[in-house]
Amino acid sequence: MIVVAITGASGVIYGVRLLEVLKELRKDTALIVTEPAHIILDYEMGIDEDYLKTIVNKYYDPDDLTTAINSGSCRFESMVIAPCTMKTLSAISNGYASNAVTRAADVALKERRNLIIIPRETPLRSVHLENMLNISREGGVILPAMPGFYHKPEKIQDMVDFIVGKILDILKIDNHLYQRWQQ
Repeated sequence: MIVVAITGASGVIYGVRLLEVLKELRKDTALIVTEPAHIILDYEMGIDEDYLKTIVNKYYDPDDLTTAINSGSCRFESMVIAPCTMKTLSAISNGYASNAVTRAADVALKERRNLIIIPRETPLRSVHLENMLNISREGGVILPAMPGFYHKPEKIQDMVDFIVGKILDILKIDNHLYQRWQQ
């Protein structure tokens, strides 16, 4: 199972598109959406919880620390936080597991599972960079939402698919969401 969390940063389209592609690929998914993310999902994409529940296998309440994914005995393979707020990043970096997102990320790190974080903030303060470095040192992957342009994107979806394709690459899931560099 791949756990996806959507937090309240701009760029929720990355998490939604990832879930849509994982569903197309018939991958088992679980989703956590923070309360601020619901506001951003409505504002940026005009979608709600009902749509999200149709594209995932399991849907978890962000305030429920008793969910299976909050235990190391739950055998999820990977976790992706797309997008990840600096608040969530800081909590993970500092071991502050106060909700289902940060606790599941804590489990991923302590159990040496894939944790991929898509920070969506610019510019970055030194503390943001230090928090990313802390997570990277523990085995997490920091994948900023920085699309490439060598594939000559023609629309926003092309840039989103570039980032989602990179996430799938790290998860070792074959995809053709973007044109790879060829010389």
